[in-house]
Amino acid sequence: MSGVDEALDTGHHDHLDGVRPIRVLIVDDHEVVAASLARVLDEEPDLSTVGLAQTLAQARARVQTSSPDVLILDRRLPDGDGVAAIPELRALRPSMNVVVLTGASSDDVLVRAIEAGAAGFLSKTRSLAEVTTAVRAAAQGEASISPELLARLLPRLTRTGGAQPALTRREEEVLSMLAQGLSNASIAAELDVSVNTVRNHVANLSAKLGAHSKLEAMSIAIQRGLLSGP
Repeated sequence: MSGVDEALDTGHHDHLDGVRPIRVLIVDDHEVVAASLARVLDEEPDLSTVGLAQTLAQARARVQTSSPDVLILDRRLPDGDGVAAIPELRALRPSMNVVVLTGASSDDVLVRAIEAGAAGFLSKTRSLAEVTTAVRAAAQGEASISPELLARLLPRLTRTGGAQPALTRREEEVLSMLAQGLSNASIAAELDVSVNTVRNHVANLSAKLGAHSKLEAMSIAIQRGLLSGP
């Protein structure tokens, strides 16, 4: 059994000033890629790789035993499509957010990932900063996706209807700005409120939509006709 098949020892990252590090599970059948990602993450004091898996079967087991906050998931795995497995994996741990590893994926694949509940994307040509930024963003429910890609993908999401939650006017305003790719800080500046106030609005609208990330909130909003896309 290879090192990728084994759960990792996480004792070296117990706590940072009393705060539990962000727990990350990496699912990729390329051992060198997975090990490289793990090294990058484990060099950060607030991040900790809690397991590596090469297949969806291993991923299901690891999600239940290692309690990750963030799942980095490759699309192509030996026993199936990682994107198609997102709903099942998230059902095993609803608080977990998923970042999909992308190569030269088509827009159709990325749209499927958003509709499946992905919190963002991480390029396989990533830099160290991109890896850590994407993981931290996903842990906070942020959308780790460029505004340009967001603008291109959101209009392509499927409209399915369903009950419309009662969002306040301000929550609708914030939702619209999120769909434009604005950060919390940018929204706060636009609305002349504090960033903390924006975070509260995002948390409230996400709760009403049953979403765990900004990207999922936007996807659900479009599906229910609350957004028409950027």
